[in-house]
Amino acid sequence: MVTLWSGRALDKRLAPAAFRQVVGGRVYTRRQEWSTLVYMKSEGVVQRRRDAAATRAAILEAAIAEFTEHGYAGAGVRQIAERAGVTAMLINRYFDSKERLFAEAVDTSFAPPTVVTDSGEDRLAATIGTVLAQRTGLSAGQLDPFLLTLRSAGDARAAEIVRHGIETHVGARLASRLAGSEAEARAQIALALIAGVWLMRRVIGLPALAAMADETLAGLLGAMFDAVLDPD
Repeated sequence: MVTLWSGRALDKRLAPAAFRQVVGGRVYTRRQEWSTLVYMKSEGVVQRRRDAAATRAAILEAAIAEFTEHGYAGAGVRQIAERAGVTAMLINRYFDSKERLFAEAVDTSFAPPTVVTDSGEDRLAATIGTVLAQRTGLSAGQLDPFLLTLRSAGDARAAEIVRHGIETHVGARLASRLAGSEAEARAQIALALIAGVWLMRRVIGLPALAAMADETLAGLLGAMFDAVLDPD
């Protein structure tokens, strides 16, 4: 229960019986003592909340890395905990289970645009073709959401979570930009083409596809995506 004293909020459970005390003929006030105590108590709560948020973020970051490298089945809670610098018990405290942690890792990993970006509104097919060619080139960085998908697809429950993540993020984002009938189906066909090109060019490394110049590949892909995304 909180009361106001001299414009400051004080917890009655912490406050003394009297705020003024006479010792040796001199009057002492506990105004500063108790104001500071309450302030420190409030700061401690804020700090604990900040620490909790930072810990949760560190666990999630470590989980994304482990699931991307080893897939759902291969990533262990202990390994995630070691990577995050926490205990496995703390992971269970924040996320309840490995499955829920994986679901949040998928949601976080899939949320940012990768190949289907928010730019190129007037030339959607050409933009996707260009970005896909660049992102699958030999000098490009890894596309972590694709690796996470590939390495986790063998587990039925993980595949279900990944499917939901795709539908929620890139699938919905792409379908919302398509006109005409069967927008959702056409968006998913485009996603299948994206995944196939990434798999064959970057992971499998089919020679002709891997060696093709990005500009040449972008033109071919743009025509393919145009046929699916803008059939009229």
